[in-house]
Amino acid sequence: MTAEAGHTADVPARVWRTLSSFVAGHDRRRALRAALDLGPSKVEVLLHLLDGPMTLREIARAVDVDPPAATVGVDQLERRGLVYRTPHPDDKRRKLVHLTDAGRDAARKGQELLDQPPSALAQMDPHDLDQLDTIFTRLRLDHNP
Repeated sequence: MTAEAGHTADVPARVWRTLSSFVAGHDRRRALRAALDLGPSKVEVLLHLLDGPMTLREIARAVDVDPPAATVGVDQLERRGLVYRTPHPDDKRRKLVHLTDAGRDAARKGQELLDQPPSALAQMDPHDLDQLDTIFTRLRLDHNP
């Protein structure tokens, strides 16, 4: 293997390390906890519920947890007044989880916090941002499983 080929093979790993470090360094968990007293997984549940009520099984699948963990999380959100449950119209053994007005507000605020770009990114040259947008859009479209 030539030195140039070895260097080329290292570039994807270096880019990935740099990107991972940048994203991890701008983790929103602290901001979510400070503003909403909620962690990312609870915010993720609220965000899914913005689309409409869901069963506990649907919530578990959506946030990739087992059903008992989804139940515990929904119980916590319910105690906080962010969600409520109603009987499922087709099966009284199941429950639908809905957002309260406070839950809807928390979900929207959480989404705003998650969407807020780090200042280093927001202050980049518009041309560089356009290039990043093109690259990441292509990666998402070409390599999304």
